[in-house]
Amino acid sequence: MAKCEFCDKGVTFGIKVSHSHRRSNRMWKPNVKRVKAIVDGSPRHVYVCTRCMRSGKVTRAV
Repeated sequence: MAKCEFCDKGVTFGIKVSHSHRRSNRMWKPNVKRVKAIVDGSPRHVYVCTRCMRSGKVTRAV
């Protein structure tokens, strides 16, 4: 599973509870995109969550 290379956000596990209170496992996946960004002065493809892109932690390469 992809993980954000800037904030290490990954998959979170928990329990889904139905209306009748039956419990089953589930997972929450982060919104991770593969973008071309400037890393250490050179452009390369990295996996970044959309929150890091929106907050300005990532400088996109054109």
